[in-house]
Amino acid sequence: MPDIFALIVEDNQDAAEIFEAAFMNAGCQTEVIADGQVALNRLQETVPDLILLDLHLPTLSGDKILDYIIGDDRLANMRVIVASADGQLATYQGMKGKDKLMILQKPVSYDQLTILAKRLVRA
Repeated sequence: MPDIFALIVEDNQDAAEIFEAAFMNAGCQTEVIADGQVALNRLQETVPDLILLDLHLPTLSGDKILDYIIGDDRLANMRVIVASADGQLATYQGMKGKDKLMILQKPVSYDQLTILAKRLVRA
């Protein structure tokens, strides 16, 4: 099975560590970015297989990154997981992305994310 590259965009260090461990447990290569602008720059140079995206980030919000993802044909096949404590904003963003993304309401447990990551890796 080819390596799956998961980009984790999360500014909360504890949450990022949980997300990274869950994706690594599912067999993914991971990269964690804590800043919105840095994440956008990274997406302009690479195409991850999946991205876990927080909506509240420093320097550039996750909803701006999501708008970029939705509008970039290079990223059309990338799976997107939005993880946010802001359920209303996450739901709105989910409607914009339609079937392109999944919404997880924080807090997200390690077990919950590991199960989801393993399903995505197998898909």
